[in-house]
This record gives sequence, structure tokens and C-alpha cells, in this order.
Amino acid sequence: MPTATPRPRTAPRKQTPRRRAPRPAWDLPRLLRLLIPVLALVVIVGIVVNLVGGGDQMSKLARDRTPHWVDKQIIAINGSGRRGEKLSGVTDIAIHYVGNPGTTAQQNHDYYDQPDTTVSSHFLIGLDGEIIQCIPMDEKSSATNDRNLDTLSIEVCHPDATGQFTQASYDALVKLTAWLCDYCGIGRDHVIRHYDVTGKLCPLYFVDHPDAWTQFLADVKDY
Repeated sequence: MPTATPRPRTAPRKQTPRRRAPRPAWDLPRLLRLLIPVLALVVIVGIVVNLVGGGDQMSKLARDRTPHWVDKQIIAINGSGRRGEKLSGVTDIAIHYVGNPGTTAQQNHDYYDQPDTTVSSHFLIGLDGEIIQCIPMDEKSSATNDRNLDTLSIEVCHPDATGQFTQASYDALVKLTAWLCDYCGIGRDHVIRHYDVTGKLCPLYFVDHPDAWTQFLADVKDY
């Protein structure tokens, strides 16, 4: 029986690897898949920072969270003393003195709250150091003329015509001013007198005694 002649073995063909088409430098779908989680994380972090850190200045002012030592007695929107108009922001804290020596913070508050009153301030400080809030911190008061739009105003009661504050009033003014600067996120050097805006002799004692004003500013910074 004839023997089959074996076929010579041939070397297996080498398979040439297929070349993939080069990926374009800007693969938009892939780029979006990478960016979306990153953007989502940024948004989440921003929300957390806003909630924990208090957000921007105006949102903080709108929350109007004053300390327990401030007696909140917001006056009615009456057309002049309080119009309900929003601040553009807070650049400075403006210091005033009331025009009627010997009156109390409560008496001045009640005067602001009358419908025909044309003046007001955000805060009043009494002869014994009591503090009353009259206007929400995100609204304009009627105290500092053309700076009503970007200042928070503090009116301080005083016992006599010299305009000098009692020690209790002075201490409360230092405390409140320092707190407001910190709460609004402005430097403690952003404190002005009504006099610095219009030239009015207000607060009188701090205008007549520039050294006392300089000391007050130093006390606010050091508080």
C-alpha cells in the first residue's frame, strides 16, 4: 500500500496587528465624561462652603443674625425712616450721635418708628450701653446722606451738650463696631464719622476731639 507523502510544513502566517486610527486630540465626548464629575464636585464644594462659611456679604446681611446682646426692635416700613430699600453692600460702619442729649435708646427708637419720621439708624446705643437694632442689616437707613447705600449706621446716646459718651455707651460702641466689621467681612479700619461724609459735626465729641476718635479706632482694632 503506497505511503502518503507528508506535506511540508509551512510556517504560520504572521498576523499584522491592525493599526488603530489615532484618537483626535480633542475627543469631546471623552472630555465631557472626564469633566462632568469634576464640575459636579466643584458645585458640591461650593454649596458646602456657602453653607458653612456664610456665603457672600449680602446673603449674610439678609440673614440678619445679630448677637444675643442686641435687642432687635425693627421699625415698620414707614416711607422715610425705613423704606425697605436694599443696600448695595457694606463698605464702612458710620458712627453718629443723637441730636437730643439725655434721651434713651428706646425713646429714639420710638421716634424712628413714627410714620412722619425722616431719619433712622441701623443701631442705637443707650446711656447704659444697651443696643437696639432698628433696621435690618441688608436695608438702607436714613442717617448718612449719600453713603446710606453702602454703610451701616450706629447712633449713640449721650448725657449732655458736649456729646461725650458714657463709659458704658463707649464700651458698647467699640464692641458693636468690631463685631459689625467682622460680620460684614470688612477691615476694622473701615469706620467713619458722619462728619467724614458731609462735614456735619457728628458725632460732636469725636469731631471736637480728634485724639478721642483716633483712640476709638485703636480700641476697635484691638477689641
